Amino acid sequence: MMLVAEKVRVFWQPGCTSCLRTKEFLTKNGVDYESINVHGNPAAMEELRELGARSVPVVARGDKFVFAQTLGDVIKFLDLKVQLQKRLSPDELVKKLELVLPAAGRYLRQIPAEWLDKPFRNRNRPIRVLGHHVFRIVEGFLESVHDGSELTYERIMQEAPPTVRSGEDIARYGASVLARLQEWWKTQADRSCSRVMETYFGKHSLHVVLERTAWHPAQHTRQLMLILGTLNITPDHPLTAADLAGLPLPDKAWDDEKEGS
Repeated sequence: MMLVAEKVRVFWQPGCTSCLRTKEFLTKNGVDYESINVHGNPAAMEELRELGARSVPVVARGDKFVFAQTLGDVIKFLDLKVQLQKRLSPDELVKKLELVLPAAGRYLRQIPAEWLDKPFRNRNRPIRVLGHHVFRIVEGFLESVHDGSELTYERIMQEAPPTVRSGEDIARYGASVLARLQEWWKTQADRSCSRVMETYFGKHSLHVVLERTAWHPAQHTRQLMLILGTLNITPDHPLTAADLAGLPLPDKAWDDEKEGS
């Protein structure tokens, strides 16, 4: 049965991992919502800014909203009686990244150079930017862990320097990020990752932020596999369901919805 409540709005954009996951989650749990695609939609962006938000996904009701980067925050905001799946341990999450990041590097090496500056489907973002973002998510997390500053949206969205252009360049950069992650985890004293971390989507335990830092690149790596499939290129050692098991991923790799409904 659909939940009877004041109309919920979801602000999203194509290719956004948390946006797709949020919409799938709400649909599965019977929440009727208005879908608002902000990509190339100035009126929707203005509505988002008027709420006081500057990034998506956002779940709103009236003039209140929550950043939907974690489903726990969405559950609290909408007062849903839903149990989240058990979170992988920090050690298990690091092991997932040890599978995901090298895979992303392999797939980026396979994408023809002439495709790297092209957007994919309904998102006006070059594939090379998507590829760099896979690793920047993890690097931004590590920077905030080390310097103690807030993990901001701008930090994880930082663009690649001019010297990082080819698929090989991005893959090498990714390997260096993985090495930094492994070094951090080797010396991390708090193996439960219980301390609180400031982020652009609120205060959360390091464990919660690490989970997002694992599943977010994993979802984008699924998208890189989708891109290769579209180009009729077989991914080099594709990630399997078993490789990704336990990560709170959306069902689909890409959100092809174009219009609000």
